[in-house]
Amino acid sequence: MKVAKVSKHVNVLIFRAVYSSKIPEFESLEVDDSKMPSIPQYEIKKDESINKKKARLSYQSRKRGMLENCLLLSTFAAKYLKDMTVEETEQYDKLINLPLNDWDIYYWATEHKPVPQEFDNKIMTLLKQHVSNKDREERYRQPDLHKH
Repeated sequence: MKVAKVSKHVNVLIFRAVYSSKIPEFESLEVDDSKMPSIPQYEIKKDESINKKKARLSYQSRKRGMLENCLLLSTFAAKYLKDMTVEETEQYDKLINLPLNDWDIYYWATEHKPVPQEFDNKIMTLLKQHVSNKDREERYRQPDLHKH
């Protein structure tokens, strides 16, 4: 079995992400940010039609970095995206594309972390309600694309 070797820098980042809340010593580890790969800032698409934007957001809601968000966001988009106003669609676009980490979205939606003011809006409130699943809907798979 081959094991991927990762740099000390990556190990520190992984340990910090996983254990920082449990082991205070990891909070003080120094990381050279200049060695981090750069992530381009997301640019809002201004000339995109509302239908094209909703189609893109539907796709992006399905293709996340983690299964939990694929299920939560794809079912949310299937249920609410078609009826969103232009302003709500823009809020949803920012919500799923601006945070650099899908775990942030997950923790905000499940109310395990406070929502930053920038994302604390009607769409986040609706997403939190959807995630709470008070009607106990079965969400074991993503909705079919052709139905939405």
